[in-house]
Formats: sequence, structure tokens, C-alpha cells
Amino acid sequence: MERNDLIFKRIASLYQLFILVALCVIGRIVYLQFINPTDVKDTDISYRDEVIEAVRGDILAEDGRPLATSVPYYKIRIDCTVASPDTLQKYIDGLSKNLADFYGDRTARQYKAYILEGRRKGKRYLALGNRLIDYSELSQIKKFPLFNKGANRGGIIVEEKYKRNNPYGRLAYRTIGFINTEGTGVGIEGTWDYYLKGTPGHQIVQRMLGGEWIPVNTNQNIPPQDGYNIRTTINVDIQEAVENALRKQLEKGGNVDGATAIVMETKTGAIRAIANMKNDGKGGFDESYNYAIGEASEPGSVLKLVTLVSLLEDGYVTLDTPVDAGNGHFTYGGHVFSDSHGGLGMINVLKAFEHSSNVCFAKMAVQFYQNNPKKFVDRIQNMKLGERFHLDIQGEAAATIYSPNDAMWSASTLASMGFGYGMLITPLHTLTFYNAIANDGKMMKPYFIEDCEKDGEIVRQFKPQEISGSICSKETARTAKIALRGVVTEGTGRMLNNPNYEVSGKTGTARRAYGGKQGYEKNGMRRYQATFCGFFPSSDPIYTAIVILYSGDTPGNFYGASQAGPVFKQIADFIYANSPEWNKVLDGKFVAQSGRHPSIAKGRASASKIAVESLPIANKSVLLSKLEAHKWVNFKADSSSVFPVSFPIYKDSLVDVTDMGLKDAVFVLENQGYKVKFSGSGRIVAQSPASGTHAPKNTIINLQLTNNETR
Repeated sequence: MERNDLIFKRIASLYQLFILVALCVIGRIVYLQFINPTDVKDTDISYRDEVIEAVRGDILAEDGRPLATSVPYYKIRIDCTVASPDTLQKYIDGLSKNLADFYGDRTARQYKAYILEGRRKGKRYLALGNRLIDYSELSQIKKFPLFNKGANRGGIIVEEKYKRNNPYGRLAYRTIGFINTEGTGVGIEGTWDYYLKGTPGHQIVQRMLGGEWIPVNTNQNIPPQDGYNIRTTINVDIQEAVENALRKQLEKGGNVDGATAIVMETKTGAIRAIANMKNDGKGGFDESYNYAIGEASEPGSVLKLVTLVSLLEDGYVTLDTPVDAGNGHFTYGGHVFSDSHGGLGMINVLKAFEHSSNVCFAKMAVQFYQNNPKKFVDRIQNMKLGERFHLDIQGEAAATIYSPNDAMWSASTLASMGFGYGMLITPLHTLTFYNAIANDGKMMKPYFIEDCEKDGEIVRQFKPQEISGSICSKETARTAKIALRGVVTEGTGRMLNNPNYEVSGKTGTARRAYGGKQGYEKNGMRRYQATFCGFFPSSDPIYTAIVILYSGDTPGNFYGASQAGPVFKQIADFIYANSPEWNKVLDGKFVAQSGRHPSIAKGRASASKIAVESLPIANKSVLLSKLEAHKWVNFKADSSSVFPVSFPIYKDSLVDVTDMGLKDAVFVLENQGYKVKFSGSGRIVAQSPASGTHAPKNTIINLQLTNNETR
């Protein structure tokens, strides 16, 4: 009996010991996990701190279309230790053949040996393939034998990478910009890099047998903060039209070094298109230099408008004031000024402007300002022609307006300034001045960025800004507009006259200086810039635009009317043809047809409510009351009415955005973490990948839109 008691006591003691050990282990786990998590030390070579790159924000067009986006690509790896021996033996041949056919970097036999060797060495992070793959290819690989069993049974590991992608190729490329391999950026990518790049995260990874590093769960891990999206003022359709028009002109030849064109929204100063083409020396042109904001030069005749506005504003002339163009030559300050079209004799100011007489404008500048040239220069400065814009994009060149106190001022400078020489300004400066005249004297600051967005919500917005509420009186601006319209109807810009809509503007042909003491001619050769700047429709301007082509060395002439004019006309014609509101008057007498109900897009109930309030439907009050109960709605119809039904937005799979408007669809999809690319206009009729798909974050969702109401 005593022996049994002794055995029992020993067993009880051993049992208590096991319990004590178990409690110690549990206590240690709780302590390490929740009370004092173990920090990974820098000296611990089994661990390291790995940077997790943030997803770079998108650069968007004004309507949300991506101009630059970070697209996810994937690197495929395999954990060779996951599959059971029987499972691996059963599927290794099929997997090896599929990998060989897909990547083409190894034969099926080599892939089989490679994976089995990884299995033998306990490799848990074995790289497969010789390149990154996109999402559609990833979907294909996930169907391969063994991999179709998933990560836990098949061992597939998907590592996400990001590449910067420009969906529209080189469209507006110099303005969108880029970040080079050294981290230096240009354009919007460079200027807004701080907002676009986001904040990197960190994670602790542990070195496993075989040398692979895998993530470790610890509170030291910091998730990345993705970058902001930057929505620009660029209109993709107008941008394409501008670039196509420029390229068409450049393809005609004519020894062109480069070209630029800008379209500005008159009332706001928003830049809707900006194109820059530089001769690449290989027979082509590319967006490699930003002439529009970085090339300050003497604009020539296009700035006769500045002299005209000064003379009008100071009360020296009217459009009817006579001026003598003589035989087309005028000598002043030891320099002879000439008109390329010969002498026009005695004409008035309007005629001198319409036919771009250098002689007349040089004479008027001298006649009225030679006793006080500083008054003329001050007038130009007060009209903000030399203003620094502090643009929201890098590369702005400073304008230079010479004054009588400058070393560059000479006896002939005043006369030269009368017709657009003796000052250095960028195409954007010229455009902004013309835009102010189109705006009855109000000068708007040019801008390229509409807002910064995060998860579909605007976090910083940029609104139109005035540089000057009045660079001249409204009366002066209106008189100047009469002269600009006359250039197109009666003068050097007649080829732009259009019976469908009115254009106002000015041609300009200027010689470009070679620099130093070489002046404007070198070995019998000259270089020109040919310009047309104007606005349309003339009576109520919506857009102001400038086109400039820069010639190479040439013995002949290179005129604004024949070089820049056709490009401006194509741009204006495109905008007019795609702006039906300019020529279509709605009478407001719409009546819903019997037996039919209006088609209302699904989307936000608040937006639908606004639409319903304007519709001629019988059950409007009932419909409006039902909308109050929903946040997102779809609409159904029966024989007698149309009514809303709740439209839930699920976050675990790709939502169905067909029949939505683009704005609502972009909001929903971006909040789900996707990128959006679309084509067409109207409502969404198709999406890819399809709704219900479990697509990873940052997958590009392609949307097809149409205006066809009979679909």
C-alpha cells in the first residue's frame, strides 16, 4: 500500500511539473506577444527591416482618365515545401510543362529538376520565370496544375511589383513628365513628386533555411501610405487633336526644329492642352523639350497687339487714326525697318494691324513714346506681360522686358519693341496676354492642376486665380478685339475665317537671334518662329490658343499664316465640331412619350434626386420621397412608373458599375482600391474584369461607355 502511495505521489509530482512547464510556456507567449513584444535588433542577422514601397499616385486628365499610373505586375515564386510528396509527384510534370510553355526560359525537364532541387533544399521562396507578369497572365498561371490548389496546398507565392505606365503613350509626355533613374523629375511627375510618391512602409523579414526572407508578424511593421492622385486640367480629346494637328503640319517638312501649341480655357486660365514637339534628328518629332513654358524669345508681330493696346489705353490713337506705311521702309536709330509685303501708303491703324505693318507700328511707338520711352515700358509691365506665373509645373522661363536703363537698350530698341522685338517672353506669356484681351482685360493665371485626391475624395483643390482684374479698360479690350477679328476677316489671318464660328487672332513671324554678335543672320541663313495666337468664338470666347513653329536655318521665309495658321484652324475646327452646344439651341419643350419612361443611370441617390427634379414625369413626388431612403440606387420600371431600388456596394469583390455615369463609377472603383481606364462617353455598358471578380488592389478596370440609349 505504501508502495502504491509512493508511486501515486511521484506521478502527481510529475504531472504538476508538466502543468507548471506548460503554464510557463503560455505565460512567456503572452508576455512576448502582448506585454513586451520582442524588438528585432539591428545586430540580429536573422532579421532585417525591409522597405515596402507605397503605390505612387496617378496623374489624371480633367475627366479622371489616367495619364500616368502605377500598374501592378507580379513575380511568381513557389514554396517547395508546401505540397505533400504524393501531390507534388502527381502534378510536377504538368506544372513544369505549363511553366516552360508560358515563360520559355527553361524546358519542362529543367523546370521539374529546378523545383525538385528546391524541394530537396527546403526552398520556401523559389523564383520562377524570367519576367514580371500582368494581372491577366497571373489569372492564367493560377490555373496551372498544383498552383490551382492555392498557396496553402500548391505553394504558389505572388509578389506584387509596380511599374509606371502612360496609358496614352507620349501624349502630353513632356508636361506629365517622369522621374529618372537618379530620382530627378521633370514635369508634373517631378513638381508633384512629394504628393505622388506617398510614404513607404516597413516590415520585418526573417531569414529562413535556404537563404529566403519571409515577412514576420510584429507591431514594428508599418504599412505604406499610398500617394495622392493629381488631377490635371488636361482634356485628353483636345490634347490629342492638338498633337495630331501639329504632327500633320510637321510631316509636311519645311526644315522645322520644333513646335508648341497651347489651348487655354478663357474664363479660368486652365490649360486644356499643351503640346511640345522637338526635332529628334532622325526625321521625327517627340515631346522632349517644353517650348511652351521654357522658351523665352522675341515673339515678333504677334505682340503688335501690346503696342496697339498701349496706344489705345493712353488715348493716342483710335482704329481710324491715319498712319503712313510709305514705301515699306522706315529708318530709325541707325536701323532700317521693313514690311515684307511692300509699301501700303497712307492707311489707318486698323489696316496697319490687319496687314501687320512693321513700319506703321515702329513709327507709332517712336512718334508717341520717344520723348518718354519708359512710359511705354511701364505700360507693358503694368499689363503684366513680364509677370512670373509661379506655375504648378517646373521649368518656367523668366520673361525679359528691356527698359531705357538697361545695357541692352539701344537707339533702335523703342522702334523694335513697337512690333514685338526687344523683349523675351515665352509662348505661355503671349497666350496669357491674349487671353486677358479675350476676357475684356481680366488676366487669369495659367494653371495645370485641378486638385489632389485621396481614395476618390478631393483633399486639396486649386481654383482659378486672377493675375490682374484689369490690364486695360474694357473699352480698350473691346476695341482690340475688333482689330483681332479684322486680321481674320480682312488681313493676314484670312485662311482661318470660318462661316460656322468666328475666330479672332494675330499672325506673327519673327526672326530668332543666333546669339552673341551674330545677330539674326548667319552665313546667309536665318531662323524664324511662326505664330498664330487667338481666341474663339469671337463674340464670347471659350478657348484661347497659341501655335508656334520654330524653323531651322533657312534662306527663305517662314510665315505665321502659312505655318502656324493651319494648325490653329485644325484645333479650332475640332473643338467646334465636338462642342454641339455652340450651334444647337434647345427649346425646352421636351415631353415624355406615352408608354415610355426616362432612363436614369444608377448611382448616388443625391445626384439622382437632382436629375429626377428636372424630369417631366407624373410620379415625381413619390419618386423623390423614395430616394430619401437610399444612398446608392438603381432604377426599375413597370408599365406605369419608374422607381428606385437600393444598390449595395460590396467591398469584397468588384462592384457592377454598368449603367452608371463615369463620375460615380470612378468614385466607387477607386474607393475599392482599383485604377480606372475608359473609352467612349455616356453611360458604362461594359467593364473588365467583370463584376464579382476578386481582383487585387490597383488592378486596372477597363470601362466602355456609350451614348446609345437603345442599348
